[in-house]
Amino acid sequence: MGYSVGQVAGFAGVTVRTLHHYDEIGLLSPSGRSQAGHRRYDDADLDRLQRVLFYRELGFPLDEVAVLLDDPESDPREHLRRQHVLLSDRIARLQQMATAVENAMEAQKMGINLTPEEKFEVFGDFDPDVYTEEVERRWGGTDAYAESQRRAASYTKDDWRRIQDQGDDLNRRLVALMDSGARAESEAAMDLAEEHRGWISGNHYTCSYEMHTCLGEMYVADERYTAYYDVQRPGLAVFVRDAITANAIRKV
Repeated sequence: MGYSVGQVAGFAGVTVRTLHHYDEIGLLSPSGRSQAGHRRYDDADLDRLQRVLFYRELGFPLDEVAVLLDDPESDPREHLRRQHVLLSDRIARLQQMATAVENAMEAQKMGINLTPEEKFEVFGDFDPDVYTEEVERRWGGTDAYAESQRRAASYTKDDWRRIQDQGDDLNRRLVALMDSGARAESEAAMDLAEEHRGWISGNHYTCSYEMHTCLGEMYVADERYTAYYDVQRPGLAVFVRDAITANAIRKV
């Protein structure tokens, strides 16, 4: 008898409405009907749905998905090559946005003395003031918070660009080191961790080894930090955390 539309929706993690829509536009029509006229899907239908969802995940519009699946003249490799370019561009934009998030969260930029236009120019679509309440709630009574506010209030647009460029360069070298197969406990990784601590101390607030270790743990525990690092290289958040820990042990 095959599978009902509800069962297929549950298997695939889509809504029944989505399956009805795919049927209406001819993208995925069930192979059969029950005696009561209800849609029934067989294994071949499930296989086609899996391919539809694969292309949708890559960002293909439904009309192009239909061409990929049904047009014998269509070259799936060419479509995928084109989509790869689009996805690479999207990843680059996400990395830029993630950098702005890291800068905003770690620097605690409640006191940024920039015009709205300058904020947009430096941080893009991300508003660094979004985390003001959270940061004040978590660290408002600390010396680091007061020091960060004081420094942030004095920075110009060029200062923030310099800080971002330094952070971007450090992250690129961390990714390259991880890609080389180096361990987080290696001298090179610990040296970059020490440079990271210096970047924080030099631009935001005095960062002790104890505080740096706490930050490393937060990079893994807080999904926002993890996403910032892992969008640049999967597993980077854990690598940075482990390098920070190893460096702290080395220095103490």
